[in-house]
Amino acid sequence: MPAPLTPPATIAFIGLGMMGKPMAGHLMAAGYRLRVYDASQQALSDFVGAHPAALATASAKAAAEGADALITMLPDGKVVRHAVLDGPDGAASGMTRGTIVIDMSSSAPLGTRALGSDLAARGLSLIDAPVSGGVRRALDASLAIMAGGDAADVEQCKPLLLAMGKSVFHTGAIGSGHAVKALNNYLSATSLLSMCEALIVGEKFGLDAGDLVDIFNSSSGMSNSTQVKAKPFVIPRNYAAGFALALMSKDLKTAAELADQMGVRAETMHDMAEVWTEAMHKLGKDTDHTAIFKYLQEQA
Repeated sequence: MPAPLTPPATIAFIGLGMMGKPMAGHLMAAGYRLRVYDASQQALSDFVGAHPAALATASAKAAAEGADALITMLPDGKVVRHAVLDGPDGAASGMTRGTIVIDMSSSAPLGTRALGSDLAARGLSLIDAPVSGGVRRALDASLAIMAGGDAADVEQCKPLLLAMGKSVFHTGAIGSGHAVKALNNYLSATSLLSMCEALIVGEKFGLDAGDLVDIFNSSSGMSNSTQVKAKPFVIPRNYAAGFALALMSKDLKTAAELADQMGVRAETMHDMAEVWTEAMHKLGKDTDHTAIFKYLQEQA
């Protein structure tokens, strides 16, 4: 079995957004050497300003040169494929055979399988390792990480992944991590929408929203949404949980498409994808996902 990827291994990290920035920071704190790239010069400058030991690079290919592994944390699988393989400065052209690509983005599972096959033809390995927990858990390195791919590859990457998260689950073959992520976010979105509808009806009846949430959290209606999102973000209407409507809409579309690809009739998945896409168009793609309450209230 290959040696574990432990510090001071050199890691190429592509994508320094709200999630990627703290995740890459944790790798630096753990002792890894980082070569970083982001299409946003401001994001790149901000990260290197906060972490002077990181090496800023001019392209994905430049970041990957000399790296022991490559991590992508990008908006979707199409962007990942462009950054790694199809773009004019694709990272794969700067990588040596045997290097592992770790896609921690939320990508479409079948697209991930295709990317894995194309990388394998170049002598490169892929694991898909999306995360759950949002910005809050990215900041404290307590993310849940769902890793699909060869068991030996996942095991080799575990020390690296555990620098950014609390738990790593090997979900199966390539693409399975992304499948689990899409299905998980379907459950998350459904519970959040249901909670918001319950609060809207309850408030209309004259019930106190805070009391409702306390009761839900002591009853069978308890969920991550009632525990984590209701009082900090929904009830005060500040909508600042750190996950955009566009990303939730994209993940729900991925889940619905996966159901279709598997020949499964999943009407609620399609309904959720439609509602969240409508909310995104109404409120704006960068609006926080907890603003689904605002959308539902306006519809009501």
